[in-house]
Amino acid sequence: MAGERSPAAPAVLGVDVGTSSTKGVLVATDGTILRTAVREHEVDRPAPGHVEMDARLWWEEFASITAELTAPGETQVQAIGVSGMGPCVLLADQDGEPVRPAILYGVDARAGEQIARLTEQLGEQEILARGGSVLTSQAAGPKIAWIREHEPEAYARAQRFLMPASYLALKLTGAYVLDHHSASQSSPLYDSEQLAWHQPWAKLIAPGLLLPELRWPGDQAGTVTAEAASVLPGIEPGTPVITGSIDAWTEAVSADAQNPGDLMLMYGTTMFLVATTDQRVTGGTMWGTVGAFENTYCLAGGMATSGAITAWLRRLTGEVPYPQLLAEADAAGPGAGGLLMLPYFAGERTPVQDPDARGVIAGLTLDHGRGHLYRAALEATAFGVRHNVEELRQAGAPIERVVAVGGGTQGGLWTRIVSDVTGIDQVIPTSTVGASYGAAMLAADHADGFDGEARTRARAWNPPARTLTPDPERRALYDELYRSYRELYPATRGITHALAALQRRR
Repeated sequence: MAGERSPAAPAVLGVDVGTSSTKGVLVATDGTILRTAVREHEVDRPAPGHVEMDARLWWEEFASITAELTAPGETQVQAIGVSGMGPCVLLADQDGEPVRPAILYGVDARAGEQIARLTEQLGEQEILARGGSVLTSQAAGPKIAWIREHEPEAYARAQRFLMPASYLALKLTGAYVLDHHSASQSSPLYDSEQLAWHQPWAKLIAPGLLLPELRWPGDQAGTVTAEAASVLPGIEPGTPVITGSIDAWTEAVSADAQNPGDLMLMYGTTMFLVATTDQRVTGGTMWGTVGAFENTYCLAGGMATSGAITAWLRRLTGEVPYPQLLAEADAAGPGAGGLLMLPYFAGERTPVQDPDARGVIAGLTLDHGRGHLYRAALEATAFGVRHNVEELRQAGAPIERVVAVGGGTQGGLWTRIVSDVTGIDQVIPTSTVGASYGAAMLAADHADGFDGEARTRARAWNPPARTLTPDPERRALYDELYRSYRELYPATRGITHALAALQRRR
């Protein structure tokens, strides 16, 4: 009949809270991306080594993105997927209201004293055996202890421990849950053999906190409440919401890179590496976790900066467009005209595990220009990837297939340099939308009209687009430069540590 509206098509919504932006995607039943939306934001750095964010922004951006994606009214959102950076430490009161800004993942290095004390008190080998990782700036437990010791008034009001995905799930459904993977990065509170909170250590480090119920990332957390739906146009009460997880693991889901033998390289503000196995693997310099799916485990690594350095260089040199910078870096050629950089501009996570490491640029002359510096930054992150890959293999993680994801895969030069430096092939998926797409894939398990389950869905929705292979001639040059790269950190460590101490006194 004329004037009647056709029924809205079923769709799923995925939203991911990242370090520099929140991203959302609306996906049709065949995996087609109908619309995307982004909200840029910045972290707060209230003191050297402190990196925070107001968690209330996460909900505001989620609501804004949801309104934009559902505004046309042509689709019916049947399930919602959530994801976010992590492991973060957000302490909230009984009503889910933050008692202080969220402390971010390993880029925040404030809890060095707590890491040292807990390691001595609990035993490094016992921590590694129980949780899969030694305590580093990536661990959530010491940051909870830092709040309790340095901000006792805020801690006294805290009753809940949240991360971005679980905070969104709480706001949407009222359910207080956390996924097993995120919990496994909350060292030393979680036992990765028992797949449960380790209560003796939890009571020691986080007394008075009620820890969340544990579920798997794709499990349903609950359904959208009437209160939440009232501020989310286009979302009906009763819509299923998944528990969600940390963005790197959700992004691995989006690219079918969560199978045993897979290594995912995530090119973003930081560089992240996730090797998936079918058995528990631990390595002292890397992070052992449980996987995104039951009966899988991971050995992971992360660099404190990667894309953050290239963004810094761009700001420093006139905000020229990225395509121009990439062209200049390409013209500079392998070796960047004899420049070598340590990419430790915010300390370093794996495998160095040194929050006082600092960036170094060696070999500068008056003949070097912007393109050389940009090329050196790309090569530095590639050398960092090679260092991490060597540590993963040495720890026993089988690496049979490498999948590259993230915004840094655009343009081609960065990924090509990484393949040449590491000597590994990289599969580039069709879509590099990222973690929000993976969250939507997981959510589709709880929606009508979506075939299959998340693992097989990823292969159908996001097949490989191309494979990069290393160039033997460039690899020979990079082998030589890599030896110098490995020597540069120990040669400059004493100086950079002294400079880091000076920076803290500012």
